[in-house]
Amino acid sequence: MRYLKRFFIFLIFHILSLPVIAFTLDDVKSRGYLNCGISETRVGFADINSDNIWIGFDVDMCRAVAAAVFSDSSQVNFILTTSRSRFPILASGEIDLLSRMTTWTFSRDVNLGFEFAGINFYDGQGFMYKSELGIQTPNDLNGATICIIEGTQMAFNINNFFNKNILTYQSIPVEFDDEAFESFNSGRCDIYSSYMTELANKRIAFNRPEDYSIYSEIISKEPLGPVVRHGDDQWRDVVSWSLKVMIIAEELNITSKNIDDFLDSDNNEILRLLGMVGAYGDMIELDEKWAYYIIKQVGNYSEVFNKNLGPETRLNLNRGLNRLYIDGGLLYAPPFR
Repeated sequence: MRYLKRFFIFLIFHILSLPVIAFTLDDVKSRGYLNCGISETRVGFADINSDNIWIGFDVDMCRAVAAAVFSDSSQVNFILTTSRSRFPILASGEIDLLSRMTTWTFSRDVNLGFEFAGINFYDGQGFMYKSELGIQTPNDLNGATICIIEGTQMAFNINNFFNKNILTYQSIPVEFDDEAFESFNSGRCDIYSSYMTELANKRIAFNRPEDYSIYSEIISKEPLGPVVRHGDDQWRDVVSWSLKVMIIAEELNITSKNIDDFLDSDNNEILRLLGMVGAYGDMIELDEKWAYYIIKQVGNYSEVFNKNLGPETRLNLNRGLNRLYIDGGLLYAPPFR
């Protein structure tokens, strides 16, 4: 019975998706704007500035796709989603793209009928502590008290990390994450553990965020990325390569500010990327300068990260694993040729 129920859920998702799967790019073009699903207001990822304009890391992913399709990054209709509503809204066709801190997992990729178009942020579970503790290495965590919701994946990750490093810790059981955070705030626990993105958001809630630090090492894999419906390879290519273009641009040191200086480059990959040679727009049914518009109007990956999440922002996140592979990170894009 359990497997039959799962089958019917799977079938419903596919039935809902059928009318909108095959020609998403054509639908978006004819509509004149991109419907992009983002999260509720969240500093750094999806927020509204003083001019009532949406800004953020996830927002810029939407804008990059709009720039590719329309040569205009502003052609986006942002639709708020919750953790529960995001997948039904995507499956129904109400949005063309989900750009909302969504972890790429086996079941979401295979069982729900979706496609992840790449990884734009390598998140993971980490630790936050009072800066005065001076934690720099795993050994500095030995004997720490940690408020833990027992029986959860996060509790398992913490236990696995300490066992792996042959360290001890004192577990203080709590029932809810808010209780864990309040216990940390009151000094009942030395360490508060959550995803790095969540730790950064929680840190800015303190009166003196600088009094709190986030341990640089992550203890779980939470790759985040944009999501589209399964079955429309053309649209997935558009979204996937919109992300890849920003990564490649950083590799080639092309920014929104200096991009025009590269239009007469003698580097063939750069000329292909900027639409100066070849028919790389025609291959993907976009303007030949589609990648140029992404970089010019939205920026390369480094610009997008630093503007929304980096050390000069409220979140004050280091690149970490989100550095280019040539800089010791995991970011890597296939060549543009």
